[in-house]
Parts: sequence; structure tokens; C-alpha cells
Amino acid sequence: MFSNKAYLNIDIIGNEKNSNIISNDNLEISNQNFSEEQILNQVKEEENIWKIEIPRINLNANIQEGTSQEVLNLDVGHFTQTSLFDGNIGLAAHNRGYNVNYFAKIKELETGDEIYYSYNGNTREYIVKTRDIIKETDWSYLEQTEDNRITLITCVEDMPEYRRCIQAVEKKEE
Repeated sequence: MFSNKAYLNIDIIGNEKNSNIISNDNLEISNQNFSEEQILNQVKEEENIWKIEIPRINLNANIQEGTSQEVLNLDVGHFTQTSLFDGNIGLAAHNRGYNVNYFAKIKELETGDEIYYSYNGNTREYIVKTRDIIKETDWSYLEQTEDNRITLITCVEDMPEYRRCIQAVEKKEE
């Protein structure tokens, strides 16, 4: 999952702050001196992470607002009419033929696979439930929902009138 860091025991010492950093990735604790600006920038960066991670296909990508060519040539795009966190989150990406093809392997996803989505310091885990091929004019999969889900859409090889659609619902704690 995404790396989470907690800042503890921040004490002002002159123009520097002494801070313990705990990294969940490897549970290492280190004492380092950081300027106030460095700490604020790190906290801001951690809070503003907008990413998708799909372990089964080794996908770890940044997300940007919109689905224009400019966005999709760099990152995964967010359908602006869909939710950012609660409800149905719609994402799109290229799968072949471009320098960046983040959804190249989403056709390999199976029911039960995990998807992690992080926005504004919050992360949710989703479980794949639906794998469909839909008409390019079918926007029903992007409609608002009562439950929390994520919808991934990309082209289908050699079928320009169709789109591959993967939907996953939020994993409930047991």
C-alpha cells in the first residue's frame, strides 16, 4: 500500500525542528533535523497524494484531473463528473500505443483483486467485482452510486467503438 509517515515530537530548536519520522514501509525510526519549510512541504506532499495502486498488475500511478490527451499522456485521468473520494470514482488511462500506458494490464484483473486509491491523505481499498466490455457511448458505469466504488475505463484493442470497464467496490472491514 502507500507509504504513510507520521511526524512526532516536533520541537523548535533555533530555525530548525527536530522530528522523529516513522515509516510504515519498513518500520524504521530516525532522528533528523528539518527546517520548518521542509516539514511543511513534506506534510503537504503526503496530504496531496493522488494515486492508484493495483498490486496484481504492478500498477502504481499518479492521477490528474481530467481525461484530455495532455493528462493521459502523463498520468491516469479522473473523470471530472465523478466523485473524488465518496461514491463512484471514475478513472481513465491509455493501454497501448503511447509513451505512458498505465492501463495496459487491466484486462488481466480478476474478480477479487485489490485496488488502492489515495486522495488528499485518505486511502481506500477496493475489490474488483465487474469486468465488462461496454459501448463507448455507455456512461452508466460512471453514474453516482450510494456505495464507494472505483471505475476504470480504457480502450479495447482493435474495437474503437468499445471500452474495457473494471469496477471495484470498497472492501468492508470484517
